[in-house]
Amino acid sequence: MNTRPRILIADDDTALCDLLIDYLATQSLDAFAVHSAEAALDTLSQADNPPDAMVLDVMLPGMTGLDALSQIRAGWDLPVLMLSGRGEPLDRIIGLELGADDYLPKPAMPRELVARLRALLRRHQPRPRAAPETLRLAGVELDTGRRSVRCGTTPLNLTAAEFEMLRSFLSQPGDVISREALTEQALGRSLERYDRAVDVHVSRLRKKLTDAEAGLRIDTVRGAGYALVEHDEG
Repeated sequence: MNTRPRILIADDDTALCDLLIDYLATQSLDAFAVHSAEAALDTLSQADNPPDAMVLDVMLPGMTGLDALSQIRAGWDLPVLMLSGRGEPLDRIIGLELGADDYLPKPAMPRELVARLRALLRRHQPRPRAAPETLRLAGVELDTGRRSVRCGTTPLNLTAAEFEMLRSFLSQPGDVISREALTEQALGRSLERYDRAVDVHVSRLRKKLTDAEAGLRIDTVRGAGYALVEHDEG
């Protein structure tokens, strides 16, 4: 039985896809490629065994990668790494706001791509070595075993990055957590220069807590990071 992670690549650069498929195979990752957003959605819809993660280019012919990402997030729970060929920070921010787990500018080094994918795969799956725990604060309950979050009786639909970020906050309520620490804990990598991924994930998590009328808020502590506090504090 093949237990190697399966990676779906959606990119219209066929030469790049071939290169990545070959390289990922040397890293014990089975990759396969499609060359349009429509084909990626069809592949996910028809798959009896969905891929474990996806690499999705922003600039695709026809439907864009950003448009496809909105549909993917509505129907599937898998980590998505966006590739932004134009190098536009706005593309990356929009991708993260739409639910991408991480991003890389093109041209991306295959070794860096593999490192990002491994980080996504690690945090998307339960941690078997750690005993399951339930973290509770102000009506919000996070179950690490089931990887579920509830606000009262309402389930919260979080991405893997948002889940790990909330886990960090609930483990250290009231404490200021630096952007560097949150990037390592929630994204599984080091904070990079001009990297705004963690800030976008915080913004998305903050909105979901607000929409669920949770008794918690995420405060920005200028120059230091973020802190999770109860509404009646401060």
